[in-house]
Amino acid sequence: MEIENRGIEFIPLSERYGHPRRLFTMWFSANMQVTTLVVGTLGVIAGLNLLWTFVALILGNLIGTIFMAAHSAQGPHLGVPQMIQSRAQFGVVGAGLPLFIVVGVYTLFTAANGVVMRDSVKAILPVDDDTAIIIFGLATLVISYIGYELIHKMGAWMSWLSGALFLIVAVLVLKNPLPDGAFAVKTAGFTLGAFLMTITQASSWTMGFGPYVADYSRYLPANTSARATFWYTYIGNVLGSTLVMLLGALLATIYNDIASDPGSVIAQQFGDYSKLALIIVVIGVLEINVLNLYSAYMSSATIFSGFKKMTSVGNGTKFLVMAATAAVATIIAIKTQYNFNAYFADILIAQVYFLVPWSAINLVDFYFTRSGHYDVRAMFDVNGEYGKTNYTTVAIYILGVLSCIPFMEVSFYKSHFAEVIGTDISWVPALLVPGALYYIANRHRRTFRKVAHA
Repeated sequence: MEIENRGIEFIPLSERYGHPRRLFTMWFSANMQVTTLVVGTLGVIAGLNLLWTFVALILGNLIGTIFMAAHSAQGPHLGVPQMIQSRAQFGVVGAGLPLFIVVGVYTLFTAANGVVMRDSVKAILPVDDDTAIIIFGLATLVISYIGYELIHKMGAWMSWLSGALFLIVAVLVLKNPLPDGAFAVKTAGFTLGAFLMTITQASSWTMGFGPYVADYSRYLPANTSARATFWYTYIGNVLGSTLVMLLGALLATIYNDIASDPGSVIAQQFGDYSKLALIIVVIGVLEINVLNLYSAYMSSATIFSGFKKMTSVGNGTKFLVMAATAAVATIIAIKTQYNFNAYFADILIAQVYFLVPWSAINLVDFYFTRSGHYDVRAMFDVNGEYGKTNYTTVAIYILGVLSCIPFMEVSFYKSHFAEVIGTDISWVPALLVPGALYYIANRHRRTFRKVAHA
């Protein structure tokens, strides 16, 4: 398969192809893996019973995917990676601020997936802990470097393989009796704090795709229906994430080690075929890891290309950036592998503080301020319409991040309102504060120009 030659640049209309139904398998399979399953276990671990965990997970996924799918609809329309479009709000160089955060978040998630898959890789290959993480990182790098088409084909195959795997696990697990009070409405198994926390974790998972979701729709024809792009993305993501998270919650009532070693728990359901199940599990997480690394590269390239006035990035530079990012993620994974639970919960919540304010600004600009009308050429020109740095937008973004502090709760800090409410609900001000401020600051600038392609 040929290595993808396009990167941060505009995808010419003559090279557009595909149908938005590909987005269904892309996002369905991206969630059909055990890192998503771990998110589903957190409500039960926090003390909720199955009923309230299920309700919270469903609500979180339904809400969070709205914003993620709204970003996906931008891809065919603009034909550039998601974070390049941020230059229209932040300026060509100013966009480096949220881009730097995005690179950091996806590097951390790449590391987290390496830790999650460590024991599964060891069960397949006779290697030690560190080597297992390194092997997983190298496989991620190779697939990410080949690029877009391989990633989509991987998504199509894994929809069937991972879907069948988790369906069999669900059938086997449901043969076991459920714990007493698992679906009781009035029970000691409910606390408002744990319920809201589970909603936050599920919505954070789906919102976390926002900064890169359009990377995987940007090759679609420019006349692709925005409605079709939205719904194929939305339904694929909601079904994949919700079903796997619900299974994770169910497994958490039976297996105490499900959050730290989910691959082994899944594999043991298959008896003599456990190694085959593990291989599918590893490839499933490999897919989401590839998405993280591929888009971390896109964001990294967008940062330095803004300073150097570049409109494209060669394959040699692409490999070096991806390899460096993969190396950093692998080192982090090796250093944090024995304190994973606190690490994973923190980055899942912490991404809300930095990514959701960006998402609010980006969506308000696209759907309300500019109504989808952009000059793509100006996104690569520091002297163009969007300028070098939009300090007003940067200030609004920082205020959005700061608005999270009164509601923040991580392993090392708990705010006043998190104490009162019982959990972190910072995703609410992270959406509302920067979204409202950006609209107020820019409503007089509404433009109705058609997209000007590069």
